[in-house]
This record gives sequence, C-alpha cells and structure tokens, in this order.
Amino acid sequence: MDSIVLTSLIVSLIAILVIFTVLIVLIYTIKLLVRLIPYEEPPAQKITSETLPKTSPPSVSPDIISAITAVMATHLGKSPQEFHITQINPK
Repeated sequence: MDSIVLTSLIVSLIAILVIFTVLIVLIYTIKLLVRLIPYEEPPAQKITSETLPKTSPPSVSPDIISAITAVMATHLGKSPQEFHITQINPK
C-alpha cells in the first residue's frame, strides 16, 4: 500500500477515536450532572383576579351582534329568528 493512503487511514482512525472519546466523556459528564443536580420544576403560578390586569369589559356593538347572528344562522342553516345570542365572550 502507498504510504500516503496508509497515513490518511491512520489519521482518519485517530480522528474518529478522538471524536467518539469526547462524545463518551460528554455523555457521562451529563449523566453525572443530572444525578448531582436534579431538575426541579418551578411551582406553577396561580392566576387570581389580583394578578389579572384591570380592564373594563369590552363592549360589543349591535352591528357586531347582528353580524355574528347572520353568520351563525348561515352556518347552522336556520333563520336568525330561531335563536338569540345572549352572551359574547371575546378571547
């Protein structure tokens, strides 16, 4: 075999060994850190009326109510007189 081919194979083998050695060291380092410093989930924050921003309820104009009624009637295949919208909760 040519000396250049043999040298390139040796260099490739050394590079592969170095890469996998570093990867194995990283894997075991991470496993050790997980055992020494376990992850603790932070406590969930409770949403109360005090934490919500103080805003006035949005006003819904009659035009919007009539548009919603028309769309619902068309979608359900009924006439608008068959149902009545009592509450709209924008989200």
